[in-house]
Amino acid sequence: MKTLRLAAVIIILPVMIMTSGCATTSHKAVADLSLRENTERILLMLMDIELSELTAGGVLEPNAAWTAAADRFVHQAISEKIASQSRVQVVDLNIGAEQLDAEERKLQTQLIKLHEAVGQTILLHKYIELFKLPNKSGLDWTLGEKAGFLKEKFGADYALFIYLRDSYASAGRVGVILVAAAFGVGMPGGQQVGFASLVDLNTGQVVWFNRLMRAVGDLRNREDAASSIDELLIDFPT
Repeated sequence: MKTLRLAAVIIILPVMIMTSGCATTSHKAVADLSLRENTERILLMLMDIELSELTAGGVLEPNAAWTAAADRFVHQAISEKIASQSRVQVVDLNIGAEQLDAEERKLQTQLIKLHEAVGQTILLHKYIELFKLPNKSGLDWTLGEKAGFLKEKFGADYALFIYLRDSYASAGRVGVILVAAAFGVGMPGGQQVGFASLVDLNTGQVVWFNRLMRAVGDLRNREDAASSIDELLIDFPT
């Protein structure tokens, strides 16, 4: 079942991007979510980001230099956006990671991977009509009780998880697209896909979720990365 779900996401998401226009965002939040001013803390998790080059043959080749630059710019953009708009305190795991021992680092990595799987499931069952679950209303997904160790370690009430994948067409891919277009055939170029989740560390419950899907944008520079984060964190609870 898990394999089928992930396969469905891989097949359907590109179609959603191509048919949704330049940008598509839509948040799913629990009812009456309101963060209390100066009394609650959000832990900003390490970014789950990967940038790739789309080859002429349609293969995604990860680019470490691009990914490192995007990680830096996205982290900066998120920190600045939350600091300017939110009334809560922010704890940065990029700064506090040295407080984790080996076992806690392993658990943190597992939570980040689990967030990817849960986020893909939310995309599948909340945004795609064909796969909606009739007996599952609202935002009813969780990372489990193990997320609670972050609250104990950092004194945070919530954790913000970020997942982003971005790709850029190579010169060869652009040539293929142009040739195909001349024959009336549409072929995709680079795509920007991601989602963000706010997790209640008391319960592990995902209490706010937003997706980002668009065929424009560039996470490799500060200005465009900030634009993408503006879309990704639209209607973020304050």
